[in-house]
Amino acid sequence: MSDQDVLDALQRALETVIDPELHRPMLQLGMLRDISVDGDAVSLRVVLTTPACPLKDRIQSDLEAAVVGTVPGIARIAVVWDADVSSTRGLPGRQEIAGVRNAVAISAGKGGVGKTTLAVNVAIALRLAGARVGLLDADVYGPNVPIMLGLTGAPSAGPNNRMQPMEKHSLRVMSFGTILKPGQPVIWRGPMLAKALREFLYEVEWGELDYLVIDLPPGTGDVQLSLAQSMPMTGAVICTTPQDVSLADVSRGIEMFHKLNVPVLGVVENMSGFICPHCNERTDIFGAGGGRALAQRYDLPFLGAIPLDPRIRGLEDEGRPLMADAPDSALGHVFREVASHIAAEVSKENFSATAGPAMPARPRVPPAA
Repeated sequence: MSDQDVLDALQRALETVIDPELHRPMLQLGMLRDISVDGDAVSLRVVLTTPACPLKDRIQSDLEAAVVGTVPGIARIAVVWDADVSSTRGLPGRQEIAGVRNAVAISAGKGGVGKTTLAVNVAIALRLAGARVGLLDADVYGPNVPIMLGLTGAPSAGPNNRMQPMEKHSLRVMSFGTILKPGQPVIWRGPMLAKALREFLYEVEWGELDYLVIDLPPGTGDVQLSLAQSMPMTGAVICTTPQDVSLADVSRGIEMFHKLNVPVLGVVENMSGFICPHCNERTDIFGAGGGRALAQRYDLPFLGAIPLDPRIRGLEDEGRPLMADAPDSALGHVFREVASHIAAEVSKENFSATAGPAMPARPRVPPAA
């Protein structure tokens, strides 16, 4: 076969590889780039919509199945992984935050379900995957992010009098807890809350972020309303525990986001069973399966179940989040999986809001030396 015949066969083979999340040909989406043939080897760069993609192994297998042994003369394929995080397109009247591609809110219908624990560890997991991540502690009534991160001091003023985010574990962090005096209560009405939130959104030098993770107060109130009406929200993640009372509260939160035109990316079930460290027996202290049932009831993705683990409380009290202290532990892998599912839902949400595929890349043969 001539070089051109091989290239044509390779083009046809790559056109059959479908992105497992977006369900469109990866070549058509512009995700397969720098395609070249050198002897019996094909090399290409796969540009994912998030570095936290949970399906790299499947994509690798699909590419190998489509090319190796199918295209005449091709025996090997070399894949270089890359990512270009998609960006949210906001509704009219929403002011974008300069440099922030996606804003993901972590929400809970009631307090005490581990919402902040989820926000902190998911943010670190996304950062460990290679994304640029910020963390906004918008829980004005109980700003616990500084405690969980071991963050002390206050943000400083930068150029143009804009606040500089604090940094911890390679996250850019802002929290009401860093500007309030210890023990100082927040007794603000709606307009005062809205003004303070806008300062944290638009008067902070966030820089370039792939994800801004926002820890919301529990329930449905002024903060949620102000955020949804101010900025383009990529979506909300619902955190719940398995028991019925939490699920009833969460249902109201889901309905609130629907009315505010904020997509709900899915449900995470926290405190989902306790595994005894001595006998490995599982005890469902708060019941089991409630989060998955809620997701099914509202036709939402179930993003994962996080078990109870005493290490989380101990590490957080010391300002050491589990994903920073033991990222490769069994529980660390659970948080990584949850974070990757959230990132995947962000990509799908952004894709559904964009129009028109990218132009497919053409494979090439390197010029002769």
